[in-house]
Amino acid sequence: MNVDWPRFREVIESANNIILTSHIRPDCDALGSCLGMAGILEALGKRVRIVCGQPVPPNLTFIDPSNRIMCIHKDIQVEEFADADLHIILDTSAWVQLGDMANVIRHSNCKTIIFDHHMGEDDIDAELFKNTTAEAVGRMCVDAAEQLGVKLTPEIATPLFAAIATDTGWFRFNSVTDVTYESAAKLVRGGAVPANIYGDLYERETIGRVRLRGTVLARVQTELNGRLAHTYILPEDYGNTGSQPTDTEDLINLALEIEGTVFAVILVGQIDGGYKISFRSRCQTPANVVAQQFAGGGHKAAAGAFIDSNDLKFVQNQVLTHVRNVLTAEFSSAGEA
Repeated sequence: MNVDWPRFREVIESANNIILTSHIRPDCDALGSCLGMAGILEALGKRVRIVCGQPVPPNLTFIDPSNRIMCIHKDIQVEEFADADLHIILDTSAWVQLGDMANVIRHSNCKTIIFDHHMGEDDIDAELFKNTTAEAVGRMCVDAAEQLGVKLTPEIATPLFAAIATDTGWFRFNSVTDVTYESAAKLVRGGAVPANIYGDLYERETIGRVRLRGTVLARVQTELNGRLAHTYILPEDYGNTGSQPTDTEDLINLALEIEGTVFAVILVGQIDGGYKISFRSRCQTPANVVAQQFAGGGHKAAAGAFIDSNDLKFVQNQVLTHVRNVLTAEFSSAGEA
């Protein structure tokens, strides 16, 4: 599916008061796309507000130096933007990922559109503008700027570069194409400074996150001749290490650094209950197909799901049994068993 840009321009041209929102447990693609899109729309004279279901995680506050991203019921109330004439949902097509913004959109009378790169969508009454081959919504926003005739500025380019860089593992994932680098070059010309963005993302570690990383690494186990690696985080680990739940971001990628590992799983215990599961794949088994078994989703290389149980052994058995089975089937068919 590709974006119908003429129709997208029509929708944007007809709107004046726009609310942008994205998914809970936001990452840089969600936040950066909202900020970049806000700058693009404001360059066209639109009134734009960003309202999400959760606050910006502490480790990602650098991306929003002006504190533009508001949390519903905390920073802004529903009646304060009841005059909006367009809702744009970025980087998700699922009700459950909208948090408290889901009810706001359900009961809104204004038009809603989805601007996303994920496959599949819920029954949200929205017009779809999707590019499921795009490596990040941030890259789609670069395309939007061109289609709408908006010049990239540092305020637009910086969050969009962070969005693309993080959703591609700093340009390491198989989703990266020549278009990715062309978009990155445009953003650099627009004022993004990669060295500064990298420093904000990866060179501001807290002692708590470093200790949590050690805990995660100490628990890594490998199976299937080293091709599967998995680990876990318990809810009490945050207090024991002095870390925050947001410090779990990207820790699963540590497992993929093991030579020979092609599939990784991390089970992340949530403070308010349940386990968030992240999958990473470097083999033929798509991570998003595995996640769908647990009502999750995502991309071929990276996906996630949630299991509403506090029993680690139960969750491990459910998830790892399925992963072992699908990987064993793949390796057997390839004569690698």
